[in-house]
Amino acid sequence: MRAGRIRMLPEATVNRIAAGEVIERPAAAARELVENALDAGATRIAVAIDGGGIDRIEVVDDGSGMTDEELALAVQRHATSKLADDTLVHILTLGFRGEALPSIGAAARLSITSRPAGADHAASIRVEGGAVGEPAPAAGPPGTRVVVRDLFFATPARRKFLKTPRAEADATEAAIRRLALAAPGVAFRLESDGRVAFDLPAQDRQARVAALLGPDAAAALLEVDGGRGDMRLTGFIGAPTVSRATAAAQALVVNGRPVTDPLLRTAVRVAYRDVIAYGRHPVVALFLDLPPEELDVNVHPAKAEVRFRDAAGVRGLVIATLARTLAGGAILGTAPSVQVRLDADRPMGRPQSSRPGLSLHAAPRPHAPQGFAEALLPMEAAPAARVLPAPDRFHGPFSAAAPATAYPLGAPVAQVLDTYVIAVAADGSLVLVDQHAAHERLTHEDIRAQLLDGGVRSQKLLLPGVVDLPPADAQRLLARAGELAQLGLEIEAFGPGAVLVRALPAVLGAPDPGPLLRDLADEFAEMDEATALDARLDAVVARLACHGSIRAGRRLAGPEMDALLRRMEATPRAATCSHGRPTFLKLSRAEIERMFGRR
Repeated sequence: MRAGRIRMLPEATVNRIAAGEVIERPAAAARELVENALDAGATRIAVAIDGGGIDRIEVVDDGSGMTDEELALAVQRHATSKLADDTLVHILTLGFRGEALPSIGAAARLSITSRPAGADHAASIRVEGGAVGEPAPAAGPPGTRVVVRDLFFATPARRKFLKTPRAEADATEAAIRRLALAAPGVAFRLESDGRVAFDLPAQDRQARVAALLGPDAAAALLEVDGGRGDMRLTGFIGAPTVSRATAAAQALVVNGRPVTDPLLRTAVRVAYRDVIAYGRHPVVALFLDLPPEELDVNVHPAKAEVRFRDAAGVRGLVIATLARTLAGGAILGTAPSVQVRLDADRPMGRPQSSRPGLSLHAAPRPHAPQGFAEALLPMEAAPAARVLPAPDRFHGPFSAAAPATAYPLGAPVAQVLDTYVIAVAADGSLVLVDQHAAHERLTHEDIRAQLLDGGVRSQKLLLPGVVDLPPADAQRLLARAGELAQLGLEIEAFGPGAVLVRALPAVLGAPDPGPLLRDLADEFAEMDEATALDARLDAVVARLACHGSIRAGRRLAGPEMDALLRRMEATPRAATCSHGRPTFLKLSRAEIERMFGRR
């Protein structure tokens, strides 16, 4: 069938098609209106929606306002006051396209009432389905009030594909939250169907982040500050112990603009991948500032994606800054007032190992007190005094040599189930430590530190061990024997399907090499043969650390428990194990009293 003859579309149809790109749902319309308010210098913004924003969206601000002549221009396509020139390389405002108001007017019933400061009266204008009315005098305070009703009444096909009012309301709330977080100096209020979702005064950035990300994240915020050239990254991130099932709690702001940029999200994921469980997402509020000419915001009408001129530099800045922040001791995010002393003689970090073949990015490594390795040598030492005849698996108490006030994780008092160490902090908080998870992180960081110093020290076995494996697994291990030697693991072929183990990493002690080699073979099976080991180095180190750590069900003497806590306090990333699970839990006095019904 031959298509119809080519013809020019009516202007109203063109506008409705364009509106579908800019205003694809109520959340987009609300976001555009709030961005206009911010660009107008508002210090207070109130948003109210009904029916998820489908029935009504109202945005009231105390910004600079518009005259009747400016109102008439504002609802015309591509009319804007926000571009100083036509180059699109020095954009300092959230909006700049001049499409939002005419797009909303083409798809809904739009009314705007505005009054500049010092004007005798306000002016109003109406647009319905693209039909523009004339400005008229009106009553109103300084600022602007925009009301959008019956969104997409003029484009029923678009309206039919909207989600439920509840889902649209959630999306709109999320959009306004991101803008409120990006502009903490502006007071924000949001109502949905008469319910106040949030009402925030103008506040500093940390208070705004804490208010919007929730109490669990607020209690474990770590401050971020890093720079590279003209770029600066600041903000707050959640401790590894605070994670979410989705990335919804990740706020990324570039030059004051909330974005959902894939490059930034990937960088965040890489920075957290060794300290958070697979499939979980960290909580972050990051603010990246860079020269406007280094950023292209003219990527999509929604303006949620940006392009960086130096994408590799941005990615490196985010990863390095977050990794440095996460490399604090176990107390990070739980006792921010306590400072971990750093070893002044150790450099803050080295770019890679001086030994060829394997490389590992360094994080600042606090000085670790000596004594834990020595304390753990006699693992069969007499257990702490048993104070309860039953159950059989409770041991204690143990009085640490130093008072709890000296240490953030407190003094150990007992071990339960031969797995968990109980300690009491100076403020009365109860600390529960998973001994295997904690020691796994300590071992992991020891191996990393040795790699950075040139290679992992190995311990020759008096009697080399022979491990039988499926031929394919044995071949995978032998193909990487040179790389494994740098990790302190020396192996060689021993007939078909067998591997001879001559040395193990000294930090692991003397574990059975069989389970270790089988796990490493599984790790290599997921890697392409051409992939260098350092591409998955931390995952391999995690495997080693797991097999060299004290196990659940192992009784610890009092000095061992005390040494474990002290090493945790001075070890990078000690709040989680190598697999992202928490190494300790801390219950405050208020939480304990709440559980017993005292509050």
